[in-house]
Formats: sequence, C-alpha cells, structure tokens
Amino acid sequence: MAGHSKFANIMHRKGGQDKRRAQAFTKIAREIQAAVKLGGSDPAANPRLYRAMAAGRAINMPKDNIQRAVDRGAGGAEENLDEIRYEGFGPAGVGVIVECLTDNRNRTAGEVRAAFTKSGGNLGETNSVSFLWDRVGEVRYPLAVAGEDAMLEAAIEAGADDCAVDEEAHVVTCAVNALADVTKALAARFGEPATAKFVWVPKTTIPVEGDAAQSLARLLSTLDDLDDVQSVYSNLEMSEAELARIA
Repeated sequence: MAGHSKFANIMHRKGGQDKRRAQAFTKIAREIQAAVKLGGSDPAANPRLYRAMAAGRAINMPKDNIQRAVDRGAGGAEENLDEIRYEGFGPAGVGVIVECLTDNRNRTAGEVRAAFTKSGGNLGETNSVSFLWDRVGEVRYPLAVAGEDAMLEAAIEAGADDCAVDEEAHVVTCAVNALADVTKALAARFGEPATAKFVWVPKTTIPVEGDAAQSLARLLSTLDDLDDVQSVYSNLEMSEAELARIA
C-alpha cells in the first residue's frame, strides 16, 4: 500500500498540474452528486456528502463547483451515476481494486479491461481480490497540523484503531462505521482533514521490481487517469530504488 501511495504521488507530480487539478475536481463533483442522490443535500445529515465536500475544500475546489454538483444531485440530473467495483490482477500477480462512478457501464468496463490487458494483467470476478483486503475508514491530515504524539493521542480519544505517518500525512484508520464520529472529533481539534473516506487496505503486499514494476506503474497510472475511476488500490510493495527508477 505504501509503495502505491508513493508511486501515485510521483505520477501526480510528473503529470500536468492543471490537468490533475481538473481531474480531481471532476471526480469529487461526481462523488458529491452521487452522495446527494443517495442521502440528500444536507451534509450534516449525509456523512458521505460531508466527506466529499470536505475533500473538495481541501484541494481548493471553488464553492460554485461544489454547489453545482450538489444542485445536479438534488435536481435529478439526467446523468445517472452507477457505482461499480472492478477487481483484477496486474503484473507479478499484484491485486488491484478499481472503484468507479459511471453513467455508462459498457464504456467503463471496456476502458478498465483495456487498461489491464495492455499492461499484461486481467480482470477477475467480484471478490476475487477484495477478500484479501480490509475495508476501513481513513482520515488524513498534513504533517504540519500536529506532532506525531499529539495526533496519536487525539486519534485514540476519537475512537480510531490506528494512527501512522507516511511521507506526506498523518494517516488515521478506524472501523467503517466509526468514520463519521472519528472525523468530527478530529475536525473539532485540528480543522477539516485533507481527506476522510473509506479505503481498501491489503492484508499482505507483493514486492515488485524490474519490467513488472514498470508495467504495473503504467497500469495504475492509466486506471487513475480514466474519468470514470474514483479510486485505485493495489497491494504492491516497491523499493525506494525502484520508485526512483520509475520517477
């Protein structure tokens, strides 16, 4: 998981900043729209919408963009977004989970399948990968917000299960049904988090290097760039040397 996180950060820095920013806005707008359709337009009563709007604010998404997404969801826009999860295997047998929001299942399935095929991987059946992962809540804060001990203490008091530090953030994890309460408790102390969402965490990771690492990097990058894809997870483990080579 850590290797994938570092790889994603490298690819985001390499990609055009404006393009990445626009893609991020589009993905969050879709999440806001889907959240409103399912749970209403009041973020205080709709935890999913609350998290999506917070994610938008964290990357300086304009208020008008956020409001338009809310209005589209509340107004019964013609675009009907379906949530789909694809699971498959990349090079070296690395498991990959792809979460999508789409208005065209056939288009999305074709694009995701093509990405796997071109990188030497293949799609699997539902639960062919996810049974080896845990579904948890995750809250992220920039490192500058607090010291490691202070964040750990706050996370424990909020009811979280764990608190770790990666290269860019404090990462607080909790049970899925505790995410809303943990997020609100931490927000009261540190302000809005960078992200607060459900994520997939692999129980084991697979070391990858050489040509397989290059192919896997291409697969994850291609999937992440698809408009219908919201999140991509893998259980790769990549050394610092391999990450530097890809970068």
